[in-house]
Amino acid sequence: MVLYGDIFIRKADYNMYNGIITVDKPAGMSSHGVINRLRRILGQKKIGHGGTLDPMATGVLPIFAGGATRVTEFVQESDKEYLVTMRLGVVTDTQDITGTVTDTRPVTCGRAEVEELIPRFVGTQLQVPPMYSAVQVDGQRLYKLARSGIEVEREAREITINSIVLTGFDEEAHEYTLDVSCSKGTFIRTLCADMGKALGCGAAITALRRIRTGDFTLEDAYTLEELAEHGENGTLKGLFRCADMFFMDLGRITLNERNEERLRNGAPVYLTRFPAGKYRVYGKTLGFMGLGEIRETDRRPELWLSNGLWL
Repeated sequence: MVLYGDIFIRKADYNMYNGIITVDKPAGMSSHGVINRLRRILGQKKIGHGGTLDPMATGVLPIFAGGATRVTEFVQESDKEYLVTMRLGVVTDTQDITGTVTDTRPVTCGRAEVEELIPRFVGTQLQVPPMYSAVQVDGQRLYKLARSGIEVEREAREITINSIVLTGFDEEAHEYTLDVSCSKGTFIRTLCADMGKALGCGAAITALRRIRTGDFTLEDAYTLEELAEHGENGTLKGLFRCADMFFMDLGRITLNERNEERLRNGAPVYLTRFPAGKYRVYGKTLGFMGLGEIRETDRRPELWLSNGLWL
């Protein structure tokens, strides 16, 4: 059995932060702004996030550092859960209260009508992305076009709303708080705007908090201030979760120090006793190194590295 590949950990990366941490994103900061702040806290550039949050939104933002940036796609595919407050009777260009009000309408419905409407918006459906979003049309971000006063036609995309639960309401203020579980690619602003349209009075959101992305929850999240304090105290590394959390259903191969060093240097490693299939590959000193796959060949089984998932 031969272990080989063309993507390896670089020696310069060994002292980097490698792993996943959950940030409780503050309001008023973009997801990219969080990345820039963390680059200063961690002292490294190789950082990514697992799903954009609007500047006004708060909550769960999984952060991937070092080699773990290779697995961001796995969390981006995950379902998400939000707490959102929508205000009936107001329509804005951004579908949230930070935008320019384009219409106000009388509200003649209440809690009973909202609860009666909810089942209509649960399930698989088509949703048109809002102009104020990072979706690209012909290579251009929609929000950039919107800021220039340009509106273009957008293709509806399939989404799934797993559940909507009314968790709070203020009928005098016409505000309703919903717990929404949904698939990737769902725009909660648009969901609420569509619900407002169905009620005949329009709606815009006043608050949005993501409380879960896949297995990442608020209970595991740290504020930027907490992370900065850990950085000053030298205790940051202990907060990161290993990227192998996404692959625990796969078998494990652990290399001894000699084979680990050979692999780092691009030399083949010969192994035995493993049937064909995908595996998590670990080094005795490095820990999780990436994914490998053993394939049967005419001569002998070969274990090779999965390009794109070699950390």
